[in-house]
Order: sequence, then structure tokens, then C-alpha cells
Amino acid sequence: MKLSDFDYDLPPELIAQEPPEARDGARMLVVDRETETWEDRLFRDLPDYLQPGDCLVLNQSRVIPSRLFAENPKRQVTLLEPLTPDAREWRALVRPGRRMTTGTVVAFDDRLSLEITSHGERGERTVRFPADVDVYAELDRAGHMPLPPYIRRKDTGTDRERYQTVFAQERGSVAAPTAGLHFTPEVLERAQQRGVATARVTLHVGLGTFQPIDREDFENHELHYERYSIAPDQWQQIEDAKRVVAVGTTSVRTVESAARTGELSGNTNLFIYPGSDSGQQFRKVGAMLTNFHLPHTSLLLLVAALAGKDLTMAAYRHAVEARYRFFSYGDCMLIL
Repeated sequence: MKLSDFDYDLPPELIAQEPPEARDGARMLVVDRETETWEDRLFRDLPDYLQPGDCLVLNQSRVIPSRLFAENPKRQVTLLEPLTPDAREWRALVRPGRRMTTGTVVAFDDRLSLEITSHGERGERTVRFPADVDVYAELDRAGHMPLPPYIRRKDTGTDRERYQTVFAQERGSVAAPTAGLHFTPEVLERAQQRGVATARVTLHVGLGTFQPIDREDFENHELHYERYSIAPDQWQQIEDAKRVVAVGTTSVRTVESAARTGELSGNTNLFIYPGSDSGQQFRKVGAMLTNFHLPHTSLLLLVAALAGKDLTMAAYRHAVEARYRFFSYGDCMLIL
């Protein structure tokens, strides 16, 4: 298989620019791997497809308002991950890069500034905040939600809530685990009433997750490392499940990383793609809820590894024809 086998035509107007009016009001394409069929439903119907003994795995990582803007002169800094326990130093992306050299001090307002301390090989920077700054408090005050570039608008106060899952706890992501955005407390309660367990895991989503793959022989692609953790009692819920239903590709990679290594915390760059041994790739996950993903990304390849290339691409073509909404604020797919 080649990377171009996983391409599809997407009219730009199908890229969701706003979240649905209600979290659970998104459409849901339900794909049955055994019969190779699908049906059009709504996300709030999800509990109808769950069974007693299932375990929903939820990524509880919380998105940091990690994008900072300076006005005079205009500068933009997107924090990617803290490099020190006190969050004083971060790896970051900056714009305009040619003017953000080592030693540059960027002032965002009269309370918050940082200094560029080094330049990375891929254009990223290391930045440092002053010692007397409560970094996370200042990000909550002055930071903006790091909406992806295909959402072609500025973030608003609404995004503070909607680009965050209702079960987000552990801050650390610079992009939302988007499949979880559809859940409401009511949907989770209905699942529980059907005898479905939930397990909370954490994988802090980095921007590298969404980077397009730039080689046809995608098997040799390497993902960026991301931090994950699973509490022992939550792992036991996964172990005890008759079927693990992972919510999002990040939950899949977290569970499968732990299953492969035996480690409940660490860094993972696990790359799951079609063509490899699915019995080895999916040691725990039996079903998945996921949003629709960009072509040429590891996310789409992971979906195709679970559902099969032909069924995945046929389902995507149907989603385009049926005018589903795509990407972070869009609709979703349930693979059974």
C-alpha cells in the first residue's frame, strides 16, 4: 500500500468551522466491520451500540490555552510542551520565525513576557518565562485556545468550553482529543445504565500528531513522542472489559502502548497503520469512536488499520456524499 491510497476529495465547505449546537447533536457514521456496511445516526445514539461488559476509554487530557499573541510588534507563540517541572521553559512554535531569534524578548502585555533561549532543528524554539510568573495562571488569563489551522477564524470565549471535553482533567494537550468532544454527562450516564464501564487515561496531544506524512512508503514514518499515563485501577477496568471501546485515536495509542510495553506511563510514538499484523496492533481495543481525519495523516492510517483500507475509504466517500462535517469540530464515526 502507498500513502496515496488513503487520499480522498473533500469540499472545503465540509470542514467544520464551529462546533455543533449541542455536543451530542453531531452525526455519527456507524461502521460494521463484519458486514462491511454502515448506517447514519446521531452521536447521542452511541449507548444503543454499547453492551454490558464494554469499557469506554476516555482521554482526560486537558487542552492548555497555549497560543499567545503580542501586538506591537505582532508576534505569535504556540507553546508545545513544558521542558521543566516548574513550567518556566517550553518548546514552542513562533511566528514570524525570522524575527524570533535567540535572545529576543516577547512582551504580550504588561504582565506576561518570555525570552527565546534557543533554536531547534525543525524551526521550533525553546522559550523561558520569568521566575516570578505563575505560568499556568497567566495562560488561563492571556492565552488563546490553539485551534487547528483549518478552522479559519479567531478563537472565541466559546472555544474555551467547546474545544475541551467535559471529562478533561490533566492539563497538557495543545490540541483536543476531538472524539471526546461529543460526550455529555447524560450520554455517559446512559452508557453506565447499560452496564458499560469507563476508564480514564491520559495522553497529552502534541501538534505532531496531526502532521501530514510526506512519504509514499509510510511504514517508515516516525511519529513524535507524546506523554501518556494510566492509573492502575483504570487499567484494571480495561483488563476486565469484554470489549474495549476506545474514544479517539489517542486513547487507542495509549491503551495499545501500555499493552505492548507493560508500562502504564511513559512516552509513546506508537504508529499503527494498515498492512501490519492487526493481531499485534490491536491487543486490547475492539471498537473505536473517532472523528473524520485529514488525508495523509497517521490518524487516518490508524482508522484504516482497524476498519480495513477499503471499508474505511468507502465510508469516507459516503461521508463526503452525505455532507458530514469533518475534522475537529465535525461529526464522528463509530467502528464496531
